Amino acid sequence: MSLIDALKWRYATKKMNGEKVPQDKVDQIIEAARLAPTSSGLQPFKVIVVTNPELKAKIQPIAFGQSQVVDSSHLLIFAAWDNYTEQNIRSVFARTNAERGLPDETPSDYEIQLSANYTTKTEEVNFNHAAKQAYIGFGVAIAEAALLKVDATPMEGFNPAELDELLGLRQKGLRSVTMLPLGYRSESEDWLVNLKKVRTPAAEFIIEYK
Repeated sequence: MSLIDALKWRYATKKMNGEKVPQDKVDQIIEAARLAPTSSGLQPFKVIVVTNPELKAKIQPIAFGQSQVVDSSHLLIFAAWDNYTEQNIRSVFARTNAERGLPDETPSDYEIQLSANYTTKTEEVNFNHAAKQAYIGFGVAIAEAALLKVDATPMEGFNPAELDELLGLRQKGLRSVTMLPLGYRSESEDWLVNLKKVRTPAAEFIIEYK
């Protein structure tokens, strides 16, 4: 199946049937997010995987009662760095240099420039930038799930501050951005399952300058 066909198949599943997604498929979806492009290759986000039923039950009211949270097989939470610091930027470059067999005695000019650029900005500006990078991985994960015929519900409808507190994310230097329940659609209970997918026509969506 092509990516276009997969995207035509997928939709924001409203009711999942509780069936377990094979772990190898979940691993592929997470790996797709891990391999997604990010600004300067910093990957300023983490993917948190929740399968514990009791924890999902605690998250559900934070997500305004949405049933996909508890009916999902795996609940993925995308959490971005709460700030760019010299330390976390340095750790990325140190890993890159080690993986590539390059010397890591002193920061490169590019690393110094990057750190100087970010550390002069406010924490909120930096978090918003990191959150945008998390969304890239989020989108790639949704596409990979569709290719694997795994249903997923992109979810911003939750209270981030409450979720951060429940999971202790701020102590890890993270803030929650989005959630992605993975599972399989309930053909009999999901009101959206048989409705036509509607998108802006290409003629209106595309603006060309020739």
